[in-house]
Amino acid sequence: MPEQHAPRPTPEQIERLPYRPCVGLMLLNSRGQVFVAQRVDVRGTAWQMPQGGIDPGESPREAAMRELKEEIGTDSAEILAESAHWHRYDLPAHLIPKVWGGKYRGQTQKWFALRFTGDDAEIDLEAHEQEFQAWCWADVDKLASMIVPFKRDVYDQVIDEFRPVVDRLRGGGAS
Repeated sequence: MPEQHAPRPTPEQIERLPYRPCVGLMLLNSRGQVFVAQRVDVRGTAWQMPQGGIDPGESPREAAMRELKEEIGTDSAEILAESAHWHRYDLPAHLIPKVWGGKYRGQTQKWFALRFTGDDAEIDLEAHEQEFQAWCWADVDKLASMIVPFKRDVYDQVIDEFRPVVDRLRGGGAS
């Protein structure tokens, strides 16, 4: 039996929906490359950095480390930077009834830049409920072009904000 979804909301209904509180993770390797992964539930070649909701009573930092462990199977990382403000994006209207039970218009995200301290062999996309089917380390300058269009503005802002952290790693300096 096909999955049932709510009807597409009107623009007025969308305006009244809240944003889902979430964290986003820019996981960087020692060369300043960014971890990106391809979702299992999206057709095509859309990639994203790990992200996920903040549980009740959980701080954004706690959510960041939990999401890292759940989504990629390891929490071998240290937080290097936290975004100065919350970033948000709206889902395309046709996705609202299909995502998060139609309760949210999009996400508001606190972003973290993290340095991966483990070995690539630790990364296990099947360690928890699998969200990704493939992953790679990508050059930060190619990142925005790999992302679904409705998230690109947020990614551009996050890349700009964390560029100094990326540049320090690329140069081999400590953060």
